[in-house]
Amino acid sequence: MVYIILGQGFEEIEAVAPGDILRRGGVEVRYAAAGDTLAVPGSTGITVTADILARNIAPAKGDTVVIPGGMGGVNTIKHDAETMDMISSAAKNGVELAAICAGPSVLAKLGLLDGRDITCYPGCEKLMGKARCHCDETTMQDGSLITGRAPGAALDFGYALLAHLKGEHVSEDVREGMCYRV
Repeated sequence: MVYIILGQGFEEIEAVAPGDILRRGGVEVRYAAAGDTLAVPGSTGITVTADILARNIAPAKGDTVVIPGGMGGVNTIKHDAETMDMISSAAKNGVELAAICAGPSVLAKLGLLDGRDITCYPGCEKLMGKARCHCDETTMQDGSLITGRAPGAALDFGYALLAHLKGEHVSEDVREGMCYRV
């Protein structure tokens, strides 16, 4: 299961595009809302209805937690103690992590990026703790951690996640079916 965490003010394309790609590749995806309501407004005013509240999930080894960017969404997650506790517990239990844009700063706040190679939105490097930032990269993978740079990298981020979870051939099949070539 992949859980995409939505905080009020999240970057819509960074949540919806990877979720769409993963589902096309046969991955089960659930949107989990930080806070108290399933209806989560994004940064450009598009509201997404989550499947479940983040505080009510308990990701286990084999699951993945994805954190989209958008400073509003990131700050919502960082200020929701229950969601932060869930992410911390998930990481301790071997759940794989992925984040895009400013999203990795949530993981940095929990000390989960120290010594890791990541990409993030240019200018957010100071929020990434002791991570080694490579903001010229569209996506990066360090072990099982996958990061993406910005809204413009949302499709590539989704394909990287799918390749990691289901294999490069599945990712390529979905990419071909969507007529996406770089």
